[in-house]
Amino acid sequence: MPGQTRLERWLDREIARAATPRGAAGVIAVATTVITVAAGLLMTVVDHQNFPSLGSGLWWAAQTVTTVGYGDAVPTTFTGQVTAVLVMLFGIGFVTIVTAAITSSFIERSRLEHRRSDDGSQAAEQLRKIEQRLERIEAALTRAP
Repeated sequence: MPGQTRLERWLDREIARAATPRGAAGVIAVATTVITVAAGLLMTVVDHQNFPSLGSGLWWAAQTVTTVGYGDAVPTTFTGQVTAVLVMLFGIGFVTIVTAAITSSFIERSRLEHRRSDDGSQAAEQLRKIEQRLERIEAALTRAP
């Protein structure tokens, strides 16, 4: 679709793949993992003083993205704190948007299925009425001289 960024197109494709709860959980897990790894790498680069290894950066990112926040590893430099704020806002926001989009697609699919079943019941009811009417007409024709 014109006007969409590469990320939006990727996200649309991934949400379309989340046709089942298991698929949705997979998409959410992948999105969360990507954000966590990216945040961990970024924090290790930006605040190397407090996060000297990739492991420490990933540990902080996992706590932050999942909103656990043990507090045992915190950025103290200005760039580290700014990075942390961005990870907090964008990380949880992105995961929330992915989850909401998948939930919305499930609700819409359920709504469509419900409409189809309603249409089927109405059609069956109309056929039943037509059959009753035909039976009355046939009965009237057989009674006629």
